[in-house]
Amino acid sequence: MPTVDTDAVVALTRDLVAIPSVNRPEEGLSEQPAAERVAAEMRALGWEPEVWEAAPGRPNVLATLEGDRPGPTLLFEGHTDVVSEGDPDVWSFDPFAGDVVDGMLRGRGAADMKGGVAAMIHAAAAVTAGGGFPGRVKVAALCDEEGLMLGVKDFVARGHAAGVDGAIVCEPEGDEVCTTQKGAIRVRFRARGKMAHGAMPHQGRNPVAALADLATRLAALERGLEADPGPHADLGPAYLTPTVMSAGDLTQLNVIPETAELAVDVRTIPGTPNDRVVELLHAEAAGVGDDTGVEIALEVIEDRPATETPADHPVVTAVSAAHHAVTGRAAPFGGVPGATDGTILWRDAGLPVVVYGPGDKWIAHQVDEQVAVADLERCARVYADAARRFLEGGPADAGS
Repeated sequence: MPTVDTDAVVALTRDLVAIPSVNRPEEGLSEQPAAERVAAEMRALGWEPEVWEAAPGRPNVLATLEGDRPGPTLLFEGHTDVVSEGDPDVWSFDPFAGDVVDGMLRGRGAADMKGGVAAMIHAAAAVTAGGGFPGRVKVAALCDEEGLMLGVKDFVARGHAAGVDGAIVCEPEGDEVCTTQKGAIRVRFRARGKMAHGAMPHQGRNPVAALADLATRLAALERGLEADPGPHADLGPAYLTPTVMSAGDLTQLNVIPETAELAVDVRTIPGTPNDRVVELLHAEAAGVGDDTGVEIALEVIEDRPATETPADHPVVTAVSAAHHAVTGRAAPFGGVPGATDGTILWRDAGLPVVVYGPGDKWIAHQVDEQVAVADLERCARVYADAARRFLEGGPADAGS
């Protein structure tokens, strides 16, 4: 089993967590400092990373490590951006502390997913040290996973996923080997009615009431999807969750506004194809429009499919076998409740994807985010052993 420098994993995670790589350009914040720290770590390992902007001020970082003989190509993938810390006064410690207390490394991004980024880098270093390995390993730390996934979309568009035989996405999943993940559809309903006095609603057409009706219908649609096709064994049911509603002017409480908007976060599973769900959303909007006289237009902002990689695919068996070798326990299989960059790798590049990484799978985006140092060490060792197994066990001409 390759020997991983776990002290370096912890040190790099601490450095990355201390960098507030939230995308808030109005405050001068982006992934750039975190990407620069990743690239510096790669150069210190003797690698020659490529760094380019997927969007202004938002770099991707990629190292390609070539073996000394033909073999498959493995991609380790992670992201350098983090979600907002929110109100720092709600945290019980500095949101960007990057310290270790009682075996826990603390701060925004510790689990989601700077720990995974640090672990994959040093796992790849352990496997490729000296160059004596088959195939190649790509290590990608990309921007904007928490937004529209501009980083991975650009990564694929530039051809960097070509020839890759399997991808390990290093998101926090506890100790589960996740072979499936939910899809995501972000939609906006725009309703246009007729402005009127609040005391004379019969003179107008109320877009707020129409969207409230639509939200009720979406809840019924969600229940219908839960019944047919039913929940997925690892992912549970599909969700249709209203997240944002806007309308009118709060200084004019006696006015029915002309327009209103409703945003919905849809999470799909295998068995509920995204195109079918969008058709159902259009039908519900049309039904409300017919009943109320309010025009409702549907805009699909983002459309990422659910993914499912066969449990017997070499990248899955490599990770599950490595988990058993490192921990002494059989790997539990599971699913990713959110959507990762892996949805784009799967959709746009056709890559088989497995998601496995340090940290509780339910802690992402929460206050007091943290990751166990023992998790970082375990996952780094699993990544290294999984890479060795995948590279040595893959087809001799794969990726060549």
